[in-house]
Amino acid sequence: MWDQRYDTAEYVYGTEPNDFLASNISELTPGRTLCIAEGEGRNAVFLAEHGHEVVAVDASAVGLEKAGRLASERGVKITTIVADLACFDIEPGSWDTVVSIFAHLPPEIRRPLHKKIVQGLRAGGKLVLEAYSPEQIKLGTGGPPVVEMTMSLDALQEEFDGLIFKHALELERDVVEGQFHTGRGAVVQVIAVKP
Repeated sequence: MWDQRYDTAEYVYGTEPNDFLASNISELTPGRTLCIAEGEGRNAVFLAEHGHEVVAVDASAVGLEKAGRLASERGVKITTIVADLACFDIEPGSWDTVVSIFAHLPPEIRRPLHKKIVQGLRAGGKLVLEAYSPEQIKLGTGGPPVVEMTMSLDALQEEFDGLIFKHALELERDVVEGQFHTGRGAVVQVIAVKP
């Protein structure tokens, strides 16, 4: 599905970073940064432009090829890894930042992945996450078609047990990110730190 979605000259989610990530870039110390479900690379490239050593992981080789092109056009370097997040290995204590922007996965994949992210962060490392919440299903302006693949704040606090939540909010906001994320969106936002 994702290879087909990304197989176009257009960047279907745009080339500009996610608003929430961009507005919090000053909170993130440049270092080893993992971007999960990174697609066409807009967030990875933005982070690289701000001095991060970025590894972008996605199941779509087509999306990551575009990510590499975008990085070249912007004069930065990112590392891309084509992988299924259900079995992607996150080395414990190895990441300064993990970024998860609209990384919607089935719960049986998401929950173990989130536990691996907690283990993968170094002491003082930060998680930045924005995702659609269950209320998004009614709005229908993007995101997964089923409520099980959305994320609530309560679920995220449980799944990221071991992190200290510095910012944790469910809200509605205007999301304008390419043709598939445009309109009023119901989102959950998290910035959390590993003690």
